Amino acid sequence: MATIGKYNTLTVIALTDNGAYLDAGDLGEVLLPKRYTPENLAVGDEVKIFLYLDSADRLVATTETPLAQVDEFASLKVVQINKMGAFLDWGLKKDLLVPYNQQHTKMEEGKYYLVRIFLDTRTERLAASSKLDKFIDIWPAEYNEGDKVDIVIASKTDLGFKAIINDKHWGLLYDNEIFQPLRSGRKLTAYIRKMREDGRIDLMLTRTGKRKVIDFKDTLIKHLENNDGFSTLNDKSAPELIKRTLGVSKKTFKSTVGNLLKTGKISIEENGIRLKK
Repeated sequence: MATIGKYNTLTVIALTDNGAYLDAGDLGEVLLPKRYTPENLAVGDEVKIFLYLDSADRLVATTETPLAQVDEFASLKVVQINKMGAFLDWGLKKDLLVPYNQQHTKMEEGKYYLVRIFLDTRTERLAASSKLDKFIDIWPAEYNEGDKVDIVIASKTDLGFKAIINDKHWGLLYDNEIFQPLRSGRKLTAYIRKMREDGRIDLMLTRTGKRKVIDFKDTLIKHLENNDGFSTLNDKSAPELIKRTLGVSKKTFKSTVGNLLKTGKISIEENGIRLKK
């Protein structure tokens, strides 16, 4: 069954001067306008499209890529405000509405806000909300320490950054464990650091111990490859320089260099490290 506000793979049932008509199941036939129709498309072919309602509230398909789909979080820019609410640029021709009753704080034109995209089941219209707590699972999370998760950065706090885990739960990244610039809406891979007794979840962006070294190993090799196989970073480099250049602590950098040295992947020179061919 086709779903409004999400990607769907539908079958072409007719080709006209206006475009291709697709079989959207219970939603009926839907038009993929000619400007979005791939060349050499034929009846019976399947095509991946995004379904939404156009400015006249007609169901329409597009091969354009929105910045997010239904049930996802994204940081989007307000491009217009009128009596209906705030309109966000989400990468499609029709902007996305945030009604006033769905705004956590009054939105301002030109600013970015983290929102959740949802389908109003009564009107079948797509909309967004910055009242994020209403979309977070109220039931206790079931994660184990060290579990790999997907996160979306939400907001800065006195301790670090709040983040949404797997689109379901709140978590926290602590400032002293962050070695890269973060902003609201950024999507990252993280790991469960601790499940606290009060139900809160602490996160970390890298694993600890040997796993942390293994995770960073490919990044360091890529850094060397992008710099003709050589880097001036070494064990005497300032921690701030290593953090700014590679996004890790000096301790992780040194441990990874040691690991790559033992396995014969790099050599140590007077002014830095070199990747062996």
